[in-house]
Amino acid sequence: MEEKRKSLRTELISRLLLKRLDGSSVEEVGIEVTDVSKSGVGFISDKALTIGAVYETYLTIWTKEVIHAFVEIVRIEKNDNHFSYGAIFIGMPEMDAARIETYQTVEAENNK
Repeated sequence: MEEKRKSLRTELISRLLLKRLDGSSVEEVGIEVTDVSKSGVGFISDKALTIGAVYETYLTIWTKEVIHAFVEIVRIEKNDNHFSYGAIFIGMPEMDAARIETYQTVEAENNK
């Protein structure tokens, strides 16, 4: 399979809450983050979401800080009892993207 990711990915055990922006759903959905980069996030959820939809997110990162961002669902895979998603960040502030990238740099150095 061809690698389409533009940025290094890091696994991150966290929770993320999603709200549909078009108002059709204000339900908050808990998910399990499988990897995150400065350009996007992969996660698992029991909830069926819509490809191409934009959701508001609150991502709790390893420092326990919360990054408020918007994501667009670009990939969905149905597994046995859950869905696996890939999403790109929409309009993430450069400061938040830099926090993710800095953590990845530190982790890479520690794993040498």
